[in-house]
Amino acid sequence: TGRSESAGSITGFYTVLVEGDDPNDPIADAVRSIVDGHVVLSRDLASRGQYPAVDVLGSTSRVMTDVVPQQHRRDAQAFVTTLATYQEAEDLINIGAYVRGSNPRIDYALDKIEAITAYLKQPIEQRASLEESQAILQQLFSDYQW
Repeated sequence: TGRSESAGSITGFYTVLVEGDDPNDPIADAVRSIVDGHVVLSRDLASRGQYPAVDVLGSTSRVMTDVVPQQHRRDAQAFVTTLATYQEAEDLINIGAYVRGSNPRIDYALDKIEAITAYLKQPIEQRASLEESQAILQQLFSDYQW
């Protein structure tokens, strides 16, 4: 089953390439329906210099609640929610149509987006331990309220 009573285990990493980066490709859909999670890599993010080019909002884990501490889950949810809020408002922000103060969640996302982007990008030779990454995430979202 891939599970152990004393520690987690990974039974396999599978790579599925889809033609034209179509997320609704039938094979990709079938694989997503049977695996415990998936990591989506994005050409768009890679072309913007993000390494690793992981599309956080397109990726998911069905077992996260079983394998990470509550604080980590809280911080990860704050991260995903804040990034999604920013991306939903990005067009309004870019054309200057968003006015600060009209939506506290968008204001919060605007305040955090540079730190979020920095967290997602790293030089290819840079290493970060899980503990370091969790500490940064916890500090970044210590003021999260939603």
